[in-house]
Amino acid sequence: MLKRPPRYESLSDKIHRYRSVLLVISIPLFLVVFVLFLMPGWTTDSVIEEVFINNRKLSPKVGSPWRYAVIFDAGSSGSRVHVFCFDSNMDLVPVGKDLELFLQIKPGLSAYPKDPQAAALSLVSLLDKAESVVPKEFRPKTPVRVGATAGLRALGGDSSDRILQAVRDLLKDRSSFKSDAKSVTVLDGSQEGCYQWVTINSLLGNVGRKYSDTVGVVDLGGGSVQMAYAISEEDAAKAPRILDGEDAYVKKMYLKGKNYYLYVHSYLHYGLLAARAEILKLSEESGNPCILVGYDGSYKYGGKSYKASASSSGSNVDGCRSLAVKALRVNDTVCTHMKCTFGGIWNGGGGDGQKHLFVASFFFDRAAEAGFIDINKPVAKVHPADFEDAAKRACQTKLDDAKSIYSHVEVDNLPYLCMDLVYQYTLLVDGFGLDPWQEITLVKKVQYQNFLAEAAWPLGSAIEAVSS
Repeated sequence: MLKRPPRYESLSDKIHRYRSVLLVISIPLFLVVFVLFLMPGWTTDSVIEEVFINNRKLSPKVGSPWRYAVIFDAGSSGSRVHVFCFDSNMDLVPVGKDLELFLQIKPGLSAYPKDPQAAALSLVSLLDKAESVVPKEFRPKTPVRVGATAGLRALGGDSSDRILQAVRDLLKDRSSFKSDAKSVTVLDGSQEGCYQWVTINSLLGNVGRKYSDTVGVVDLGGGSVQMAYAISEEDAAKAPRILDGEDAYVKKMYLKGKNYYLYVHSYLHYGLLAARAEILKLSEESGNPCILVGYDGSYKYGGKSYKASASSSGSNVDGCRSLAVKALRVNDTVCTHMKCTFGGIWNGGGGDGQKHLFVASFFFDRAAEAGFIDINKPVAKVHPADFEDAAKRACQTKLDDAKSIYSHVEVDNLPYLCMDLVYQYTLLVDGFGLDPWQEITLVKKVQYQNFLAEAAWPLGSAIEAVSS
């Protein structure tokens, strides 16, 4: 019997015959495509962006989620510029070969109290460099901020206002960055302290965790010193009331899904350079036991000059510390709160957020220059007592010998090395009430991925600037 030739089967017949199989396959595929379609930013661009975030090789594109911020730190001892770039998760993206652009010049804006134009023009070289690293297409959307700190706070009055206006005019005339009148300000102490806390905890990866997993920060600048650390909501509610015009003790911040209550206080006139003036005021009629033997001169700060001459009996730790305690007003101010630091200031109550202290700026610099930490390493574990030990060695040194013994100290700072180290020990132990043997972390830079980032407040300001 002859076989029947195979029946021709059209495409529609095949689809009809295998419809149940196709249905089972097509439903999951449809759901996958539908979900991908709804996901924001799921495009070829987002794939390229993911490659950039992971490999740090591609350049940001216009329309991408990367954002730049340019922050000027106009401090009392000098001016610095920081340029940052962030991805869509607010993680830092390298600027060139480094995590950020960082440059500095001396002196600071407050060195030009009678010439605001010269003050503003001192920033030109930093501004030009910042413009050169931000792609042209990004500049109109890149916020620029100039935060003047203790130097201009101390200068005050008309001189400070005129310098700030000259800087605003400079940015308007010579910069393509985004700025307005509020972009150039004198930071109040609480802002500076908060930004510093955000900077260090962001770099450490602590932001988004519970407050007890964060670290506290002490930042010793030239004109002021700030302390900031996270406290519980219950302790924040106990903060003393403040007088009109004073900075609040507690600032509430919402970061990465968490509410933080930061105790923060800034002590104007108690930065390292300002404290020298406060200590020298106490010995205007005689030699000062904090000045190295062999020096007879004057110290200029805030537009004033102070007599700075060695005592006839030489420099010594005990005599110097007595003056430092008086300058801090540790014992002559009534504490109306449960716990105070110095000058009758509430100390925040302590607690878990203060257990681990990161101590920055001049604390690190003097420790490195005095030789009890490695100047080439960005972080060091020390104790307040180490500053006292270093002070004992420095105070026994004559100025001529100090030039060779302390080769890393700038010549202008050598006469005050004993004073600086004694003051730093006194500030930590008598001022902030730390145990002399409590471990603290001196920090210049913080490890972030494969980079080292400056442990300075401008990163905190940049995070706020690009988020607003």
